[in-house]
Amino acid sequence: MSSREAVLGRIRAALADVPADERPDDVPVPRTYRRSHTEPGEDIVALFAERVADYRANVTRTDQAGLPAAIAAALTASGASNLALPSGFPVELLPPGDWQWHPEPLDVQALNALDGACTLAAAGIAVTGTIVLDAGPGQGRRALTLVPDYHLCVIRAGQIAADVPDALARLDPMLPLTFISGPSATSDIELDRVEGVHGPRTLHVVIVDHPTHPEQP
Repeated sequence: MSSREAVLGRIRAALADVPADERPDDVPVPRTYRRSHTEPGEDIVALFAERVADYRANVTRTDQAGLPAAIAAALTASGASNLALPSGFPVELLPPGDWQWHPEPLDVQALNALDGACTLAAAGIAVTGTIVLDAGPGQGRRALTLVPDYHLCVIRAGQIAADVPDALARLDPMLPLTFISGPSATSDIELDRVEGVHGPRTLHVVIVDHPTHPEQP
């Protein structure tokens, strides 16, 4: 018997007394672990901004009215002028100027020729300083934020969860979830940090504190 067959056999034995019509949600699973490492009343948006910056990402906080100007300032500082734009990104948030926006679909060669990508987010995690993408409107497929060297991500304050369990409760596990903590980085055996190896060299997160419309970033 192979190891695979042994493992599957144990699973079948453990499930032998489970009714055929039972669904996973029918049986509650006790969650006795600590669900958050934040303190009661802690400003999780400020914590998120701090942790994102700890990963050497750039962070900007603004309100809805100032969002186009914040995007313009971030792009000017980065020098990015040709950017991928995923389907569903609200065009009214884009700043006026000489930037070139390239809508999807884009092949890998086209993405590689661009300076960066501008996307929305599905959620944020304060404790870990993580943004989460789920390929929803305004986010695009994973390659959109993997191939170009610069990623500007817009996230609403209301999308930021305190910790991982809270964030997971907001997300659809059937969607392709991507967790991003800072710009892509690795290090060699001597711990010399190298950025941009497996993804964007630069990450800029724009936090929108007080949106005018809850459904928009």
